[in-house]
Amino acid sequence: MDIKTLNEMIQRESAFVDTLTAEVGKVIVGQKNMVDRLLIGLLCQGHILLEGVPGLAKTLTIKTLAAAIHAKFQRIQFTPDLLPADLIGTMIYNQKDGKFITRKGPIFANFILADEINRAPAKVQSALLESMQERQVTISEDTYPLDEPFLVLATQNPIEQEGTYPLPEAQVDRFMLKVKIGYPSRDEELQIMRQNVNGEPPKVRNVVSTKEILSARDTVKQVYMDEKIERYILDIVFATRDPKKFKLEKLAPLINYGASPRASINLALAARAHAFIKRRGYVIPEDVRSICPDVLRHRVAVTYEAEAEEITAEQVVMEILNQVEVP
Repeated sequence: MDIKTLNEMIQRESAFVDTLTAEVGKVIVGQKNMVDRLLIGLLCQGHILLEGVPGLAKTLTIKTLAAAIHAKFQRIQFTPDLLPADLIGTMIYNQKDGKFITRKGPIFANFILADEINRAPAKVQSALLESMQERQVTISEDTYPLDEPFLVLATQNPIEQEGTYPLPEAQVDRFMLKVKIGYPSRDEELQIMRQNVNGEPPKVRNVVSTKEILSARDTVKQVYMDEKIERYILDIVFATRDPKKFKLEKLAPLINYGASPRASINLALAARAHAFIKRRGYVIPEDVRSICPDVLRHRVAVTYEAEAEEITAEQVVMEILNQVEVP
């Protein structure tokens, strides 16, 4: 398929993106970056970790997106006393029949909002992350596949650490993107204030079906990625592992360990999805640069020396992006 034909197909298949973002925009003011990242996760079968202080509409955005798509939504509030069975379900005894029957948990939905995931103990986190990775749940001796699309959107509060169980690095790596949410601008906050003070928030309609989402996923795989872009992605990822080879000697003492091969895969997938939502049939370097911080910020671990100098993984990633040659 030539680029012109591919572009025309992408234009047709991605038409729902504008409709969906407009519908979400009725309720969510600003936060376009967050909405775009949620769409990228949805199109790539990737799960998303949202981090931001309370009150930035993380939960509201996810609920609004689920409402705009004709899909089943479940919100799970993670607490220290939560058990794996509360999440995936369990076997219960039916006295009438004298048999055990399966009662499925809230994980059996299309959109799972894992609110404050770092408040639950390790066993519950592991049960959720197994569902994310395998897309299936085992209860007793039976295995049940999860419905598609299946997307986990986890939130965590970075400022309150009492009673929390931080996610281990190996588990955080399962999330395709880690999105940091910032404060709205002054004008956006004025609009938010008026919208919430003056009356009922607008009702969100179902404007997209799950069938359209699944069809769009297949189309995203056809977005053209040149070999130069592939090598550019590898250069970025390898620079996190061996910065000296890329003339980034000053970063060597700041990086404890670099990004895994999962980062290369997710960066390529996310770049394709970014091109798709921008209504393009091919990936450009800007797609990679735009999505790169969200893919790598939780996969690059900095040393104690970097922490002492208050240098974050995100700053390291940005330095790599500024130094690695763009094709």
